Amino acid sequence: MSIAPDRLSPDQDDFYNTLIHAHDGLGIEESHALNARLVLLMANRIGDLGVLTDLIKTARRYSDD
Repeated sequence: MSIAPDRLSPDQDDFYNTLIHAHDGLGIEESHALNARLVLLMANRIGDLGVLTDLIKTARRYSDD
């Protein structure tokens, strides 16, 4: 799977800032827990196991760079 075209424009910077600021004041474990909850909420919203599996594989490839 390749990364989908940008669907956040022109709000991508606002989303990024909101995501980063959601971690303000959290310790590393709390930050990881927030990320896990966010992933599960987004997965529930997407609701398609095939899409989710492709996204996980794509994200994993990025971490292997």
